[in-house]
Amino acid sequence: MFRARTCRESRTARHRTSRPLVRRRCPESADREPQRRGRVSGESHRPNPVAGRQVNTTDEQLRAVFADAGCRGWVRAERIDGTGTTVDYEGDDPVVAASVWKIVLLVAAARAFDEGSLTATDSVRLVPAQCSPGPTGISSYADPVTMSWRDIARSMITVSDNAAADALLGAVGLDALARVIDDLGLEHTRIVGGTKQLGDQIVRDTGRLNADEAVGLLASNYTVVDSSGFDPAYTSCTTPRDSNTVLRSIWLGTAASPTQCLYMKEVLSQQVWPHRIRSGIPYPDVQVAGKTGTIGPIRNEVAVVSFPDETPVAVSVFTRAARMDLYLPLVDQAIGHAARIAVTAVRQAPHSGTP
Repeated sequence: MFRARTCRESRTARHRTSRPLVRRRCPESADREPQRRGRVSGESHRPNPVAGRQVNTTDEQLRAVFADAGCRGWVRAERIDGTGTTVDYEGDDPVVAASVWKIVLLVAAARAFDEGSLTATDSVRLVPAQCSPGPTGISSYADPVTMSWRDIARSMITVSDNAAADALLGAVGLDALARVIDDLGLEHTRIVGGTKQLGDQIVRDTGRLNADEAVGLLASNYTVVDSSGFDPAYTSCTTPRDSNTVLRSIWLGTAASPTQCLYMKEVLSQQVWPHRIRSGIPYPDVQVAGKTGTIGPIRNEVAVVSFPDETPVAVSVFTRAARMDLYLPLVDQAIGHAARIAVTAVRQAPHSGTP
């Protein structure tokens, strides 16, 4: 006589005929070779964009990461002392700097402190309503504030304070930035103005009344609007190579005096944003000191990554997304993935330098 299986018997039969279970591998640390599938282990669980074939080279891994996030990417990573392997993925292409330009301003301010043309401890009163707008920092305050020049520079870097940046730029002048660019040999870096100028450029291009309206329009996927502010030919621009050069000069103590270089390293290490390069290298004993940049479809970060008892690695990652949403977490995550791939490749390669 036919007897229906119980639920328990059915489950047992299915388990007997199914494929054997495979133990899942633990996420690999950054000092091991990344998985050979175009994805950094333990991070993204999105489908592999190059499934069906192995991804062996660093370039292929980077290409896969950016394709998966729906963006273009430019990367360069190298030890700060110039020894060993360099990872260069379109590293000489001009890219939109966004707020990464503030590092050049930081160097110019440090030199002004050295020269005495600007006194680091002088107090400055800033009125938020009269400052350049921005989502963070002084322009978001309700009341006037008094700060020293060195803390204005600190706010410019740690929270990407636009008001602080333009106040500092007004004090040192564009010519001081041009001298930094020339002295450091930044062949493809150009700074055309501060954050207010960029905001005005976007307002003109969109035909809106203010920066908030312009950014809101650009972030809408129901309209097709672009701006020359997103084109490196018409706005402040740099390259991953040039960005690394600035970082290396700070870490090697050649950008300004030793005292001011230590100050700049401290300030860059205090940046509060953990969602880009830090997301790919989340270890508490590893220092990530750098600067982000964001405008429209542009998302960047440049940083120096310091593992214990190792020569620090400068890494710059620039992206341009296919969309202009205000929040693009997949692109932010891709910046961390790309940085991890590039830094790991540099660290694994033999070199003759010392920490």
